[in-house]
Amino acid sequence: MNRSQLPLIEKDLQRKMVFLTGPRQVGKTHLALTLLKQTANGVYLNYDNLEDRAIITGMAWLPTTGLLVLDELHKMEGWKNFLKGLYDTRPPQLRILVTGSARLGTFRAGGVSLAGRCFRHRLNPLSVAEIDDPSENTLDTLMNRGGFPEPFLAATTGDADRWRMQYVDGLIRTDILDFERIHDLRAMQLTLELLRSRVGSPLSLASLAQDVACSPNTIRKYLDILEALFIIFRVPPFHHNIARSLLKEPKPYFYDTGMVKGDESLRFENLMAVSLLKHVNAIEDYGGKRAALHYLRTKEKKEVDFAVAVEDQPLTLIAAKFTASEAAPSLRYFHEKYDLPAVQVVRHLRQERMAGKIVIRRALDFLRELKL
Repeated sequence: MNRSQLPLIEKDLQRKMVFLTGPRQVGKTHLALTLLKQTANGVYLNYDNLEDRAIITGMAWLPTTGLLVLDELHKMEGWKNFLKGLYDTRPPQLRILVTGSARLGTFRAGGVSLAGRCFRHRLNPLSVAEIDDPSENTLDTLMNRGGFPEPFLAATTGDADRWRMQYVDGLIRTDILDFERIHDLRAMQLTLELLRSRVGSPLSLASLAQDVACSPNTIRKYLDILEALFIIFRVPPFHHNIARSLLKEPKPYFYDTGMVKGDESLRFENLMAVSLLKHVNAIEDYGGKRAALHYLRTKEKKEVDFAVAVEDQPLTLIAAKFTASEAAPSLRYFHEKYDLPAVQVVRHLRQERMAGKIVIRRALDFLRELKL
């Protein structure tokens, strides 16, 4: 198993400070420790540790430190001011890696600017391309257990389920309450539980609010928190008019595919969504272009699962099918109407082929070739 971003982070550390963000327990600390093993005079400090906290606030690491890893620093009051001063006055040999979830993902919003001082790297769950010699069984494991390292590598499915139960409980009782004060924790828990069975469907705030017995504005707040904590992500419909697109209903997906409640086809769609999100994140983080994941839908409910857009232009249409040898009618409709490249990715497919200009791919091969 090999994290694709490791050499890219090493390269960026030579030039600027690096922010490594992503879901809790996705492997950020492990990746940072891997870098430390390859670096002379490296130091790892976690702000949650009282002894480490004293070293951080006193800037008491050795002056010969080559790589400084600061974890959970966003819990420090005035952390952006601290980093700005640290970076601007650092000795020539010092490289700085800042890791964390949630608020680090919003470091560019408001307050002190760190522009020009840092590169962002988003670490997502394991992808097929990061797994040595992946097989059809690998794909099944990713669909059922998700791409977080611990459940993916667990000895049994039961161990993976136990991890997930503790993970979700910790997110709700610690991370969510730490992120923002929630007055009705039961309503937040119910919202999260309902989302698990609504993956891949346009999300109605009014309907969800009715089921949870709260206001649509409260649901919107809950969704924003769940997204900021890298628990869910929303895929909006594509529209050239961004304002009109934002008014339409997004589709929710989980970073952890193992969270999905539904049949295999739904878990496969979520796995495709996570893999494609990772791909568009890489286009932004390493290609320097604005990229996003969307879906397409008409008033007549013709729908294509995903559209990868770069600089607000859709480049590829992608349909995710569990079993299908023929091109989906909706995919063919959008492909012909907009003259866009189209791919149908099928979980169980005997033979890859062309359907006119539409490419029908086997899921394992498509995901193995999907960069990052």
